[in-house]
Amino acid sequence: MTQRDSVAIRRLRRLIAVARGERPADLVLQGGRVANVFTGELLREDVAIAGDRIAGLGRYAGRTVLDVAGGTIVPGLMDGHFHLESTMLTPAAFARAVAPRGTTAVVMDPHEIGNVAGVTGVRRLLAATRGLPLTFHCQVPSCVPASRMETTGGRIGSAGVRRLLDRQQVLGLAEMMDYPGVLAGEADVLRKLVAAAGGVIDGHAPGLTGRDLNAYLAAGPRSDHETTRPAEAREKLRRGVTLMLREASMARDMTRLLRGIPVAARDRCVLVTDDLLPHDLLRRGHLDAVLRRAVRVGGLDPVQAIRMLTLNPATYFGLPRVGAVAPGWRADLVVFEDLRAFRARLVIHAGKVVARDGRLAVPATDRLAPGGRLHRSVRLGSPSPGMFHIPARPGRCRAIRVHGDSIITSEVAVRPRLVSGAVAADPAADCVKLAVVERHTGSGRVGLGLVVGLGLRAGALATSVAHDCHNIVVAGTQDTDMQAAVREIQRMHGGLAAVRDGRVLARLPLPVAGLLTREPLLRVAGAMEALTQAARRLGVRRPHPFLTLSFLTLAVVPSLKLTDRGLVDVDAGRIVPLWLG
Repeated sequence: MTQRDSVAIRRLRRLIAVARGERPADLVLQGGRVANVFTGELLREDVAIAGDRIAGLGRYAGRTVLDVAGGTIVPGLMDGHFHLESTMLTPAAFARAVAPRGTTAVVMDPHEIGNVAGVTGVRRLLAATRGLPLTFHCQVPSCVPASRMETTGGRIGSAGVRRLLDRQQVLGLAEMMDYPGVLAGEADVLRKLVAAAGGVIDGHAPGLTGRDLNAYLAAGPRSDHETTRPAEAREKLRRGVTLMLREASMARDMTRLLRGIPVAARDRCVLVTDDLLPHDLLRRGHLDAVLRRAVRVGGLDPVQAIRMLTLNPATYFGLPRVGAVAPGWRADLVVFEDLRAFRARLVIHAGKVVARDGRLAVPATDRLAPGGRLHRSVRLGSPSPGMFHIPARPGRCRAIRVHGDSIITSEVAVRPRLVSGAVAADPAADCVKLAVVERHTGSGRVGLGLVVGLGLRAGALATSVAHDCHNIVVAGTQDTDMQAAVREIQRMHGGLAAVRDGRVLARLPLPVAGLLTREPLLRVAGAMEALTQAARRLGVRRPHPFLTLSFLTLAVVPSLKLTDRGLVDVDAGRIVPLWLG
């Protein structure tokens, strides 16, 4: 018998003794109701905890007894699909922000870090999550790079997938975005699916239907978070898909889909946030906000909504004895004041009280070590106005048209404004210049184009958060302002900037991979709000101007996008010239 076995037996013997009432529990929650996610009932029972496990429900004595009268004890909340990088926070800063709200676990896809720093970056990010009052599970990024028509700082091929799958926190393969590659039977895509066959493979199949959906699912993906229409949701549920209903900053599909899902299929539904911006996280909340909206707008019974954030995701990911308040199950618990406002009075993680009344009760130390590929990741020469020069030609140009808050764009033909033998922005026609500056290898490569519908009337906006390549994307009305914005991002080693007449109006440094900061949520959200207001002063009226900008480079979502290698016709899967004819 190993020493580990001996320790496990001692713990199990004590758990049994506490459950039988022969020994006192470490902690007893007394006087509240328990939300039973197995039966949908609310039962008046005390909860006894021994170590990191629930010993029993009923009447118990404990070394520490907490009165939770008037509250409801529920399992700790789990986000089943989440990109940490969208919050712009390090793991510790994120834990400090969401643990007091009742989130005790997340399943993250570090796809963005992977595109900047590859396998090494993902490993360093995982190492930084240890010892925090929040469990970080991980899915290995499946599409790094997302396309062959852009330059990234890291690559994760099938060999990299295999190496990451060996990590303790890893559950399987993250969203397989390359569904055309799956359907075409591309070798490297299939190698990744085979490597992850023993784990959970997440899907990403917007609009896929019929035989193509059958083929995609047959290859291994088991979930989908890109469903937007009720009919699409029902077809996928009938094919055995676990449906992830998204409540993100831009894509908020949950309530629309809930109304069309049969009651019998709700056990196969999981509520997720996917991409949540810092100011939305501060203003709306995290999974507590998802619960409020699911109950008030989506019409769900509160316990059923809680199940979609606890037992359902834990079951889908194969996490044993996680996601319920029951004997022997992991003691991740939340005491909510009521099941309408979902304000967390008490949060318990692995049997320890980690938050009280919205405040963290334990330290959450930032362990993201400096140095390496995650830091000083902006590698480019000296920006100049000439890098944005587009020589004049007769005729019309392709331009990217923005549609509301959608990440889907279209192609439109425009006759550009010409000044001194070069293409110039035409703010009066809502047509401004767009550029993607390669920042990973120092190649000096710049992709140039035009964007219609952004609303920019003056100055420039730039960001190193540019899906999925995370080069620097900048939109502007003057080449000199575009230069100043890129130079500011270079100076910050990554981040966001708004510029007018060469002057920086607002900025947010993101020195960790050009994506994250160690600053607390309140400060990051404040900087994002200042950037949004600066964009308003420059003419942009859309709710999330920098998020809109960041998706103009996403070369796997229709229809026309821009990378450092040029304009990409996503539907045709090829780079196309700026000029038509």
